[in-house]
Amino acid sequence: MSDLNAEHAAIVAALGPHMGAAGVGGEVSSFERLTGGASRETFRFNVSSGLGAGRKAFILQRERGGTQRQEGGMAREAEVISAAAAAGVPVPSVVVANDPAATEAADELGPSWFVTEAVAGETIARKLLRDDDYDRARSVLARQLGAALGAVHAIPAEELPWLDRVDEVQKYREIADELGLTSPAFEIAFRWLDQHRPDGAEVAVVHGDFRMGNLIVDQDGLAAVIDWELAHLGDPMEDLGWLCVRAWRFGGNQPVAGVGSYDDLFAGYEEVTGVSPDLGIVRWWQILGSLKWGVMCAIQAEAHRSGVYRSVELAAIGRRISEQEHDLVELIGQELR
Repeated sequence: MSDLNAEHAAIVAALGPHMGAAGVGGEVSSFERLTGGASRETFRFNVSSGLGAGRKAFILQRERGGTQRQEGGMAREAEVISAAAAAGVPVPSVVVANDPAATEAADELGPSWFVTEAVAGETIARKLLRDDDYDRARSVLARQLGAALGAVHAIPAEELPWLDRVDEVQKYREIADELGLTSPAFEIAFRWLDQHRPDGAEVAVVHGDFRMGNLIVDQDGLAAVIDWELAHLGDPMEDLGWLCVRAWRFGGNQPVAGVGSYDDLFAGYEEVTGVSPDLGIVRWWQILGSLKWGVMCAIQAEAHRSGVYRSVELAAIGRRISEQEHDLVELIGQELR
């Protein structure tokens, strides 16, 4: 395309052979960078397969700065997405991912990236929670999310043997200490969580960041689950609790993603799994989720403050630590009453 800037033209040129090898040939008819994402760069592009054949839309994601942050790179995330599709989770179809062993062949795409087919719909929570176009979606979304999580937790863990299982409380305790993060509310939360751990937790594949912003929604409800980079092994109730964290309600007045009730979420989950979630356990994970997000806000603020990645967005996220302190005091207070 003659109207591309030099950077985008180089990416398109590097992408062409990979798409061709995946059986997708044709001219790239548009290429644009999408907003959002603190660790990823996301691009949308169309491929025209011939005169009168129409266009098909695709999404390219790559690590920001052209680095590979973990062993296996984003190819492993692509594997998780494919396993999720096989388990019945609505996800974008993976077209091609980089070969993590071929780092010597890294080009303008960088060493860590993948391409999926684009899914029509909206991800911006403000629109999903307020626009009239999504009235029907809001009425059914919480139940659909429960069903989707049931499918997520049915992904065979043995197909993804490299997924880690970690103690989430200990993990964020160590991160908070490394950051020198001092917060009485966080300290109370760490202590409360450690003293009230659920017994006999099941282990399953967990999405790790299942929330508004990582869901594509159309007028009929859930269209796709995206952003699987934090997938790991853990208690499946972790995903339900994270979805209910106040930060991911974006001003909505319902506990589940701002649009629905615990009952609707649990009903959708039970339809798929036969398991009726325990509200007490989900709320334990909701409290941990609020604490995690508070620590994550501190991580992103430190990335800006230290100069690793200068960003007004990351600095602003750091100011949200106080919101999580408020939520933690309120949530733990409710549990103690």
